[in-house]
Amino acid sequence: MIPRVAIVVLIAAMLSACVSFPDAPPASGAPRLEQDAVVSVDGARLGLTSWVASEPKAAIVAVHGMNDYAAAFTYAGPYWSARGISVYAYDQRGFGRSPAFGRWAGGDTLRQDLRAVIAAVHASAPTIPVYVVGHSMGCAVILTAMRDAPLDVDGVILGAPGVWGGASMPIFYRATLNLAASFAPGKTLTGERAGRQASDNIEFLRAMYEDPLIIKETRLDAILGVERIMGEAYDASDDVAGDMLMLIGEKDEIIPSKILRRVAERLPETAEVISLPESWHMVFADLEREKPLSAVIAWIERDLAANDK
Repeated sequence: MIPRVAIVVLIAAMLSACVSFPDAPPASGAPRLEQDAVVSVDGARLGLTSWVASEPKAAIVAVHGMNDYAAAFTYAGPYWSARGISVYAYDQRGFGRSPAFGRWAGGDTLRQDLRAVIAAVHASAPTIPVYVVGHSMGCAVILTAMRDAPLDVDGVILGAPGVWGGASMPIFYRATLNLAASFAPGKTLTGERAGRQASDNIEFLRAMYEDPLIIKETRLDAILGVERIMGEAYDASDDVAGDMLMLIGEKDEIIPSKILRRVAERLPETAEVISLPESWHMVFADLEREKPLSAVIAWIERDLAANDK
């Protein structure tokens, strides 16, 4: 007799092909920055929050995590810009102020938008280096984009990367999710039963809960989409190259620490990994955010100095 789990896995594998997401929309023009938006290559307007340094020596493209938006960098943006690095935090498609709120746009579209934002920042500030900083799922978008082709950036910073999916996640979880998303893609979950804490900054968490631009109820097909891209990011971590910094919060309850350490070992030898004993998943917003925020500045400044030689 075939074990019940094996049957579930087999059915889920067959159904997973039925759950698909749209291809990236065709490009129709050059991306550009506006006051409160980035216009992507297909003309879609993505929400944008900028903190522009008075005399910028570099720029950061900031990429938020799942169900979040540019407000994830509420503390980081002013901190980094006050130290000479302009920050451009955009809302990924399907999140915040961007189109199709609450719907999963597909990995190809998210990666296309990332490249568009980077190109728009280069066009607006052509004389300074550009870095990309990701948080959680934002790191998954970055890593999978790097897998496809190098990003036009001088360095990559991964903050609490979302890499728990695919082969890094138990097969029964994946099978169950595939089944659920196949039969009820529009059903939503709140995540309250998970009982996991994202940060020790309770004031920040309360603000997120009250913010209408934060997604509180997540569609099952969107959960499947983020699981897939995080699994792809885990796989990509063994293939990417370039100057990289990875920040790990030792108190992270969202991404298992063993997965984060495994990814740190898979990154290229040139990657620097910093473990933060008092940081949680929201490394750029936790009460102990000073250390990771300053670590990003120090790493960029070392990179700038090395490239000046």
